[in-house]
Amino acid sequence: MINDSTHQLPARATDEPVVARPRLTVIGTGYLGATHAVCMAAVGYEVLGVDVDPNKIAKLAAGEVPFFEPGLGELLRDTLATGRLSFTTDFAEAAEFGDVHFICVGTPQKKGSQAADVSYVHAATEALAKGLRRKALIVGKSTVPIGTAAQLRDMVHAVAPAGTAVELAWNPEFLREGYAVADTLQPDRLVFGTESRWATEQLKAAFTPVLERGTPLVECDLSTAELVKVAANSFLATKISYINAMAEVCEATGADVNLLSRALSYDERIGGRFLKPGLGFGGGCLPKDIRAFAARAEELGVGQAVSFLHQVDAINGRRRTRTVDLVRELAGGSLQGVKVAALGAAFKPNSDDIRDAPALDVARMLHEEGADVRVYDPEAMDNARRAYPDLTYAGSLPEAVAGADVVVLLTEWAQFRDADPEMMGWLVGRRKVVDGRHALDADAYRAAGWEYRALGRPTTSRTVELATSEADSIDLGIQVDLAAELLQAAPAASVQPA
Repeated sequence: MINDSTHQLPARATDEPVVARPRLTVIGTGYLGATHAVCMAAVGYEVLGVDVDPNKIAKLAAGEVPFFEPGLGELLRDTLATGRLSFTTDFAEAAEFGDVHFICVGTPQKKGSQAADVSYVHAATEALAKGLRRKALIVGKSTVPIGTAAQLRDMVHAVAPAGTAVELAWNPEFLREGYAVADTLQPDRLVFGTESRWATEQLKAAFTPVLERGTPLVECDLSTAELVKVAANSFLATKISYINAMAEVCEATGADVNLLSRALSYDERIGGRFLKPGLGFGGGCLPKDIRAFAARAEELGVGQAVSFLHQVDAINGRRRTRTVDLVRELAGGSLQGVKVAALGAAFKPNSDDIRDAPALDVARMLHEEGADVRVYDPEAMDNARRAYPDLTYAGSLPEAVAGADVVVLLTEWAQFRDADPEMMGWLVGRRKVVDGRHALDADAYRAAGWEYRALGRPTTSRTVELATSEADSIDLGIQVDLAAELLQAAPAASVQPA
């Protein structure tokens, strides 16, 4: 374990016993919670997942993950078979069962506001705290505005029968959808925000197998732990929007944003990761997190310090309208009656998450301009149909592109990246493609007779390989192998006294 901490903690509680192999509860079994529960049980902990949705609990207990995440379904079923993982809707049962309780509920954007809605976090923490009658640690993992942890701590002390014997810590998550199993079992860092040495040591005990693999640990106060996640997401969003802002400049000057990105990536102070131009970011984290951060900064009187995040958000939104512009240009100036194959619905590949998905936003705008849009995505079709019932959906890639006047790549699934442009050309009505993700081989498409366009690139641009990172091109099979290795090494389940 690498410990970067200089965080000074109060001397109190150092002599209180730490449960060496704590029993864990995970409150909230959505994307974050279900992944954490399964992975912690896989490495040997007894884990109880808790949710207010009985249908979700029933599915998980039956070995069915209610969302798409590579490798997680297999790991869930294997872990259930060990007897270490179970699920419930009963908060009282959870309070009696657990030594360490992880809060993993959502913090969506408030309706009519840029701020985060933390009501679910408050409700879940209060429901749990009311049943806590002995020493325990509550650990927040949800992304929250700075100051939320202190509010929750005071509330817990007021409502928990055990009072101040219940401590609160913060341990932000850094999961990437599509890589969540690996990011949980072998994260690039752990951050522990605590207020006592006991809380730090108890939290370490809840991550022993992960820390033993050499994961760096940063120990800090509650506010810093809350800030780490939103600061990280704001930085990533800024880097993405920066290169997309340069794409706008390139379009005005005839420069090539892909060549620009590649040149910048060789500068070690900048690096090439996340410096990839295209349609921009979406999903349930980056968009709402930067908005909530800006809103909270205004409340704290430091809104000017992060005012640039409004431009980051605006640049990201303009990429969607500019993609529609490119499709319209290729179609000859009007989209009325134009057959468009929209490849992708999820906000990123290896996920079925359509929250604030740029792909579906573009498909919607094309449809509203009169285009005959057919959407296809390998995993997100059901979610897309529910959210956008007015769009037309294809059952396969060939069905989506058949007879299309323009093909637009909106989510860079491998199935789309690897498609043969010559074979695709046999199916379409006209060989015109907009590469919204800068993921296609421009030379190969032009050699096959396609008119190829991409944001921020000249009309005759060549293929340019952008900088990549091993962490972003991980073989998904590695996740399963890593989980199997840790599952095999985990100790057999044993019953501890409550």
